[in-house]
Amino acid sequence: MERTFEEALENRRSYYRLTDKSPVSDEVIKDVIRKAILHVPSAFNSRSTRIVLLLGEHHRKLWELTLGQLRKVTPAEFFPRTEKKVATSFASAYGTVLFFEDMEVVEKMQNDFPTYAAAFPSYSDQTSAMHQIAIWTRLEDLGFGASLQHYNPLIDKDVAETWDLSPKWRLVSQIPFGIPEDVPGTKETGPTENRFLVFE
Repeated sequence: MERTFEEALENRRSYYRLTDKSPVSDEVIKDVIRKAILHVPSAFNSRSTRIVLLLGEHHRKLWELTLGQLRKVTPAEFFPRTEKKVATSFASAYGTVLFFEDMEVVEKMQNDFPTYAAAFPSYSDQTSAMHQIAIWTRLEDLGFGASLQHYNPLIDKDVAETWDLSPKWRLVSQIPFGIPEDVPGTKETGPTENRFLVFE
């Protein structure tokens, strides 16, 4: 469905219990990501964000690897609950978007602009965050449910080796997406008074 930007932000939610169905073709999903890469801004036009789209067996492989790493660090009595969450909320989805930041680019920017060198890692995170919200919101606008996950750095090595990615790519987050099976509860937004100041 097509919404205004404001409506899309208001309706964006975290969906768990996802299915491996899609309301659109894979080309439409790829186009959403390409447009975000082209049009989302970055500090000093650094263009440091790197994105990997995993579909089909590649998507399922990611969550197998994740579960394998979680098994190593989760107490045995809690692992069945963890296994169920991964199976029904992430592995069961249609695909996953992986967000990376290319640290080779960040380091080059630090060298080229030494006055701001200490700030470039923060600028890099901001760039990634903008890509995440843009893609997450657009996926939901297409009819998907999605959530933002952070299984890094637990899975970093496995991901880099499995998909032969540059060791300079720093994994930032993962967005599994699919058709949701349930409706999330009421969104808790909280007051704005202590988060928004105006001086006129």
